[in-house]
Amino acid sequence: MNNSLIHPDQTFALWAILLSAATIGIWGEKTKWGAKISGAVITMLVGFFLSNLRIIPLDAPTYSVVWSFLVPFSIPLLLFKANVVRIIKESGSMLVAYLIGSIGTLLGTIFAYYLIPIGEQAEKLAGVFCATYIGGSVNFLATAKTLELDLDSGELLAAATAADNLVMTIFFFILFTLPSIYGIQRFFSTKYSSKNYQKNKHINYLKSPKKGGFSLLQISQSLALSGIICAIGGEIAFLLGLPKAGILVSTILVVALATGFPQYLGRLTVAEQIGTLLMQIFFAVIGASANIWQVIQVSPILFVLAALILLVHLAVLLLGGKLLHLDLAELLIASNANIGGPTTAAAMAGAKQWDRLVTPAILCGTLGYAMASFVGVALANWLK
Repeated sequence: MNNSLIHPDQTFALWAILLSAATIGIWGEKTKWGAKISGAVITMLVGFFLSNLRIIPLDAPTYSVVWSFLVPFSIPLLLFKANVVRIIKESGSMLVAYLIGSIGTLLGTIFAYYLIPIGEQAEKLAGVFCATYIGGSVNFLATAKTLELDLDSGELLAAATAADNLVMTIFFFILFTLPSIYGIQRFFSTKYSSKNYQKNKHINYLKSPKKGGFSLLQISQSLALSGIICAIGGEIAFLLGLPKAGILVSTILVVALATGFPQYLGRLTVAEQIGTLLMQIFFAVIGASANIWQVIQVSPILFVLAALILLVHLAVLLLGGKLLHLDLAELLIASNANIGGPTTAAAMAGAKQWDRLVTPAILCGTLGYAMASFVGVALANWLK
């Protein structure tokens, strides 16, 4: 039952609000306070407050369009400068950070399972939350279905989903603000973040383009090429019997093109601007999907469970990163890939102007999609 001011079927009104939230985030990052938390977090907070104040719905077909179409379409646009030779040389350690984060999630889930009483389906809930915080929301649903979580009633599953979205929104806020904390910068190498905070206080798409830098033809070429890559990637994934791997195949295609033809794709500078704008809309949807009321009404303990898992995850990741001298930016993007998957990790890398981490973020996140459900199911059976 929907009781929001704007109904889920009011498509144009929802698009107007999502675009407005993205615009507020872009504007906010131009301010001194906004630059410290990033436009992405501002946009998420706008969506969060609008949905939880019942102004916009918590779920709508428009949000599904953003997840299923807008996000995959934006990925190639963000990767037109992804020369894989440079990426391997400069960002290959992100996989190490990602695996440390996965271990942190696993340990955090086991710790939370034994510490917090969560009812008769505790093992299944532990498996589901472990899967989603190693891979992403795709693994949440896949693991819940495999384990038959709450098979007869959707109430517990809905509460778990709400807790996941709410904690994920708060956690993303933490990830975005960590680089601006002075104490954090003192203890970690910040090759990417320090460079960008000194050189680019505000993300590039907030700046006016150079005269003659953009053209209608360049915009058209960027959109057409991204559409072609997504279409081919989706068809290849379908023929391989892996329909959910479309993003991975598209990533491989665009990276191959960017590596083979860097001069051509690199000059389509407008592509990154468009891709980043589309990701801002995605952040608005993430915030709008975080239902605090459902968590409070059905099962507040699930919020505590999810929060404890992520606390241990982050502690293990930062400790491991410190011991291995990993870059702070790599650690944060790897954590995002663990919790949200390739799309949110790529979006964060793009929003923070850590351009060379976009492709590793997608590759690590997609690896999580592939393995997280198996880890979650195995953990649930082991605990049982």
